[in-house]
Amino acid sequence: MQLIDGKATSAEIKADIAARVARIIAEGGRAPHLAAILVGHDGGSETYVANKVKACEACGFRSTVIRREADVTQAELLSLIDTLNADTDVDGFIVQLPLPAHIDEQAVIEAVRPDKDVDGFHPVNVGRQALGLPCFHSATPAGIVELLRHYDIPTRGRSCVIIGRSNIVGKPLAALMMQRGVDATVTVCHSATEGLADITRRADILVAALGRPGFVTADMVKPGATVIDVGTTRVPDASRKSGFRLCGDVDFEAVAPKCSYITPVPGGVGPMTIVSLMQNTLRAALHEVY
Repeated sequence: MQLIDGKATSAEIKADIAARVARIIAEGGRAPHLAAILVGHDGGSETYVANKVKACEACGFRSTVIRREADVTQAELLSLIDTLNADTDVDGFIVQLPLPAHIDEQAVIEAVRPDKDVDGFHPVNVGRQALGLPCFHSATPAGIVELLRHYDIPTRGRSCVIIGRSNIVGKPLAALMMQRGVDATVTVCHSATEGLADITRRADILVAALGRPGFVTADMVKPGATVIDVGTTRVPDASRKSGFRLCGDVDFEAVAPKCSYITPVPGGVGPMTIVSLMQNTLRAALHEVY
């Protein structure tokens, strides 16, 4: 079994991005600028945005965090998005999810201009991704595909089973894994799937992205499979200073011995999600997509 080290892989990519940004600045250009809107004080969101700011520093980017309280109205948030859409100094921006219940997340996603949508959530980018056209790819799926390439894990003709059909991971990952050049045979499973374990046991590449800690057990995994764990659920842990630990969707201790490759949680997919956001921001600054 080989551990897929997303932290080390992302560090290599960030170093490459930083070198490219340094050349751009040396030639008279400016550093890419990523902005993030953070609504409320959700602990997970605070951590994610802080990690994105650190990644911007490592890549030589400028970053701006715009905070709003949880009682912000939808109209106020959409007005702020309009301001960032029009700001030529901002190359790309994100609205950190989840948002408070009174705000329509889809309306917010669709308000972000596609050419600044570095999260890759706008329907225009999602549609272009499905068609194999230039776009900003959804960050987590793009990070997963990058990990598979980095570790030379074969995908052509291989069975890829994805557990989870979210708009952020499951659906866009299925589209990417089917693209020419990746060429996997993809099955997407979800809460209504019957005989789930029978399906997952046929997977050469098994992706768990359903948000249920320890859901994937050893009996669900084919010997020699590659297992990608997207789960990052906070579970109470009195032994930790934070009072919690991150738990993946895979029962790591039981599953790892059966695998050829497996991602840990943390340190697997998470860092690659952030570095994919950095790649999208650089492409936005250089107008490589739109």
